[in-house]
Amino acid sequence: MFNKILIANRGEIACRVIKTAKQMGIKTVAVFSDADRNALHVQMADEAVNIGPPPANQSYIDIEKVISAVKKTNAQAVHPGYGFLSENAKFAKSLSDIGVTFIGPPENAIESMGDKITSKKIAQEAGVNTVPGYMGVIKDENEALSISEKIGYPVMIKASAGGGGKGMRIAWNDSEVKEGFQSSKNEAASSFGDDRIFIEKFVTQPRHIEIQVLADTKGNCIYLGERECSIQRRNQKVVEEAPSSFLDEKTRRKMGEQACNLAKAVGYSSAGTVEFIVDKDKNFYFLEMNTRLQVEHPVTELITGIDLVEQMILVATGKPLSITQKDIKLTGWAIESRLYAEDPYRNFLPSIGRLTRYRPPAEIKDKHSIVRNDTGVYEGGEISMYYDPMIAKLCTWAPDRAKAIEQMRIALDRFEVEGIGHNLPFLSAVMDHKKFISGKITTAFIAEEYSEGFNGVDLNDGKIKDLAACAAAMNRVAEIRRTKISGRMDNHERRVGDDWVVQIAGKVFLVNVLADTAGANVIFEDETSIRISGDWLPGKKLANMTAGDKNLVIKINKITGGFRMRTRGADLKVLVRTPRQAELSKHMQEKLPPDTSKMLLCPMPGLLVKIDVEIGQEVQEGQPLCTVEAMKMENILRAERKGVVAKINSSVGDSLAVDDIILEFG
Repeated sequence: MFNKILIANRGEIACRVIKTAKQMGIKTVAVFSDADRNALHVQMADEAVNIGPPPANQSYIDIEKVISAVKKTNAQAVHPGYGFLSENAKFAKSLSDIGVTFIGPPENAIESMGDKITSKKIAQEAGVNTVPGYMGVIKDENEALSISEKIGYPVMIKASAGGGGKGMRIAWNDSEVKEGFQSSKNEAASSFGDDRIFIEKFVTQPRHIEIQVLADTKGNCIYLGERECSIQRRNQKVVEEAPSSFLDEKTRRKMGEQACNLAKAVGYSSAGTVEFIVDKDKNFYFLEMNTRLQVEHPVTELITGIDLVEQMILVATGKPLSITQKDIKLTGWAIESRLYAEDPYRNFLPSIGRLTRYRPPAEIKDKHSIVRNDTGVYEGGEISMYYDPMIAKLCTWAPDRAKAIEQMRIALDRFEVEGIGHNLPFLSAVMDHKKFISGKITTAFIAEEYSEGFNGVDLNDGKIKDLAACAAAMNRVAEIRRTKISGRMDNHERRVGDDWVVQIAGKVFLVNVLADTAGANVIFEDETSIRISGDWLPGKKLANMTAGDKNLVIKINKITGGFRMRTRGADLKVLVRTPRQAELSKHMQEKLPPDTSKMLLCPMPGLLVKIDVEIGQEVQEGQPLCTVEAMKMENILRAERKGVVAKINSSVGDSLAVDDIILEFG
């Protein structure tokens, strides 16, 4: 067994590996860039080594710097996590050359399977179903166009050395191929140091289902069921679950056997994932093999009870698998929601900044439910623009899918994040979406269900009424608290009334609040009554409330005249006024937002890497104006209408904040 391992990664995966290593009695070494000096994985490890400046290509994916850290700390083995150098055969060989164990597959397997072009050819030879496509390296956009026309639209443009959704584009016509080819090359070069691109047929109405494999160095290979990964944006997964609600046992077995055949064909050892595209008729096609630990591995661990990191370490020591295919039992249902630092209201563009509040739900583990949160951040920590925007992976387990979804709903409502844009509202919306609940989902889920973008959740009338009642009862508690403040004028007696007007989601409710020591009865104008109780007190940010027989978890912020209430993906401004205040408020003028129609605003914090226009130039609708890059993502900003560039306020190389004015039009 190893005495010390180095984790060549950062964030939540580094923390995840450290946890298992500690349980096994193994000391750990963290590596970090200047931007991660105060990161959680640095604090958790026994040792930590600085390996360079913030950009990943100058630190985390600089092989020489990582090797230097290995030598400096005398680490016996290296766990690469995922991303960065995890699928880099040169890195694995460099470790082998100095007598250090790579906790992952052999170099030849990484080289064969890490390259999507080569992996397709090997898969075909191993009898694995493959998607039609061009397996050679594509030289330029003209060749890309020719190949795309032969395959037939739509096509998927992919980085050969890619992973994690980086360097991937779907093209439906010639112009999208031209643009997507160059963007994919740029992202691939930036993220992986390899700009090779290939093209394959894009399967419509697909489901993204992957098989977890585990193999040792003795020739044994097993599969640990599948994961459904169809909820995606920008070809990157957002919600995963295990098992899939779509597969039957026969299809699962066929996919698992083909996955193992592929692994054996390249002499694979360690944990790995074989990804498939599955159509509506359960025909499945090999997509790629990830020769590493997968981001969504926790859901597999939850339904099998197997610690995949532990197995990777044991295999790396040369030990045979202690489990066989017959030992694998899929128990219950697990769901993973990826919490990203990205704003779903701005087309999921990245957000950076300091976590002024970070309070995950309490982790639970019993016979009936599990709540697990894999994270690499903490309250007060900073989300950097240099790396992937993932903050945490929230997982729930229950005996069946419906209960696992309900567990996730509650856990998401309890998750408090402030200071940055994040996708918690969207994740909550997914958990309540009828199509997701039914299990009838495809990789086009987000594009189809939120074609106009995510604009929050519209709660039904019943939930709106429940929240109105909660707001009225909570406001009365706050008002009573205010009457008890010392130092007030002796000759002024303040009385808290029972009648209130609640304005919420465009609706107005006249209510009467009859309070007692255990809660309050809120009576509406139509004479219906809702009993409200809970643990909220003024200043508390999270409220556990009961409205009648319904349990509500609400995030609360005080605003002038009421509350900001967030629950189940909805973000509501709730005003609670006395009848007289409500009457006077009708005479107040509404402040209109400023006119930004002649401005190009930066949609996300990032680096301005390219300006395509100059002052005085006439631009047409859809024409590229500039490119902003952040968190490994390239975002091309286009003209929304015809106009003339009047002013350029930023220069290439500038770091921009959200809503910074880049261009102005005449």
